[in-house]
Amino acid sequence: MNFTRWSARLPGTQRRAAARTDHAVTADRRTEGAGSVPAARAEQLTDEPPPVPAVDDLPVREVLDRVPALVALVHGPDHRLAYVNDAYVTAFGVRPLGEPTREALPELDELGLLPLLDQVLRSGKPRTLKSRKAPDGRSYTFTCTPVAQGDDGGVLVFATDVTDHAEAAERLRASERSQRETAVTLQRSLLPQELEEPDDLRIAATYQPGGTEAAVGGDWYDVITLGGGRTALVIGDVMGRGVRAAAVMGQLRTAVRAYARLDLPPHEVLQLLDGLAIEIDPNQIATCVYAIHDPNEGRLVYASAGHLPILVRDESGVVLRADEPTGPPLGTGGWMHSSGSIPLGPGSTAVLYTDGLVERRNEDLDEGIAALQRALAGATGTPQVVCDRLVRSAGVTADHDDDVAVLVLQHPARTGPDSDLFRNAALELLGGVEAAPRARAFASGVLTSWRFPTELHDLGVLAASELVANSLQHGIPPMRLRLRRTDRRLIIEVTDGDDHLPRRRRAEPGDESGRGIAIVATIATNWGSRRTPGGGKAVWCEFVLPRPA
Repeated sequence: MNFTRWSARLPGTQRRAAARTDHAVTADRRTEGAGSVPAARAEQLTDEPPPVPAVDDLPVREVLDRVPALVALVHGPDHRLAYVNDAYVTAFGVRPLGEPTREALPELDELGLLPLLDQVLRSGKPRTLKSRKAPDGRSYTFTCTPVAQGDDGGVLVFATDVTDHAEAAERLRASERSQRETAVTLQRSLLPQELEEPDDLRIAATYQPGGTEAAVGGDWYDVITLGGGRTALVIGDVMGRGVRAAAVMGQLRTAVRAYARLDLPPHEVLQLLDGLAIEIDPNQIATCVYAIHDPNEGRLVYASAGHLPILVRDESGVVLRADEPTGPPLGTGGWMHSSGSIPLGPGSTAVLYTDGLVERRNEDLDEGIAALQRALAGATGTPQVVCDRLVRSAGVTADHDDDVAVLVLQHPARTGPDSDLFRNAALELLGGVEAAPRARAFASGVLTSWRFPTELHDLGVLAASELVANSLQHGIPPMRLRLRRTDRRLIIEVTDGDDHLPRRRRAEPGDESGRGIAIVATIATNWGSRRTPGGGKAVWCEFVLPRPA
């Protein structure tokens, strides 16, 4: 089909062609200078828009009266009112012209705008006061601009209604506060409400969430009594903030308590936690220190997953720093953690903490740790006093921008009557048929010297006899019997060189063995076993001492 031929018949084509023809004719006539065409006729034949009045030609007062924003004009050093627009009158009522602003515009005085007017008049530069709530209940943003008025300068006050924005911002802040309160409540509920109290240690801890503008993090700590006089201490920090970080923290803390019951070395506990952290959330990582204190060893054995080093102040006031982290954070996977140790003898104080205590944006992390070391060297008193002093020395306030968790433990040096309540006695077992009688005689003599009641004396001797017999039958040298008393319990422990852990089982009537552990579990308050670091195992039981009348 020939579209060229049919195009002249399409709708609108003829009108456009005619317009082009008229436009060309008009242009030719103007070019020839023909004066027979009236001006009005020439204007109708052109497509050009009519001229628009310039801004300079607009009546200023009429424009300001119709502006929906509030406008006021003051002049002179006492800011006498020269003009207010209709929107201002609608909002605050009629205002007397010629009066000073303090009397004529009292609402500006209530908002603290008069000093701003003085600044604008003096400096000649505009100033803005954002989102102030006026007496009429609405919120305005005020802009004060200098205006030249003859000899006296003036100030143009322009107020924009931002009530909707202010209310939306307040709703957002209220929502954020609610979410933060939920996270803080969850965080605090997942932390231990009361710390366990080991026999040989005095412990205090503190947790302080970040300021109101910071979302709560995932810092946590815990104290776990393992039995046999040993205590596990843990502190950690889940990266990230908010409810999610607090929830992950709660899962990790629960898992730590479960793994601690296995009485594993610190590095094995972190190895299990590493795998669990990946299962909980592959994108979430956490740092953690897990440490075990054994009063018989006088050391703190620990493993660290990317956490800050433990600090220990000995009885002479010298502060030691544990070795650098022994592994990457939890949740990274593919790494074998290892355990280290640091001395913690009588009279020592150890501090475990999260990065909120020492990390600052304008300082190197090592500087923060060094400052904490200096503060610890001079901090004396109870663990709670030391804890509070360290937090204050670090400049942690209620509006701190990060969570802070601190765990302080002391191994007190006991003297005088208190030292009589903490005793140790040990016997090397060489094996042979005379080992069991020697162990019973040793246990009986020690318990008698400690002045235990007859019933407890007999139960202690029986438990020592059964544990030694079990070790002689199933273990290998070297063997040792250890008795320990605290102010609250009697602990009996037997170690040997075999690493197969005993288990409680029901012995059949015809069995010649299998009843020793069952007897110990029946008469003792608690019992357990663990593998020792150098190879071998330790089997222990404990009896709670009767409270003095």
